[in-house]
Amino acid sequence: MAWIKTIPDDEWDGKLQPMKAAASDPKTGNVDNIIAVHSLDAGSMSAHLGLYQQAMRGTATLPKVDREMIALVVSQSNECHY
Repeated sequence: MAWIKTIPDDEWDGKLQPMKAAASDPKTGNVDNIIAVHSLDAGSMSAHLGLYQQAMRGTATLPKVDREMIALVVSQSNECHY
């Protein structure tokens, strides 16, 4: 669960509603916390979603779990506590 206040994805309406399918993990249907933290600002979510989709779902040759592991190692190397 994110520490930042979010709008639960089952309550997304208005500008958030059209982004729900793109923001949801295709296998689980859940919205990742890194995306959900932008739910208070639809413009911010739209921008981050574009970047996140390219980074995490851009190619079929590298599974998501491997992409997440790379992100973890990079975050640790940068001393990011996310």
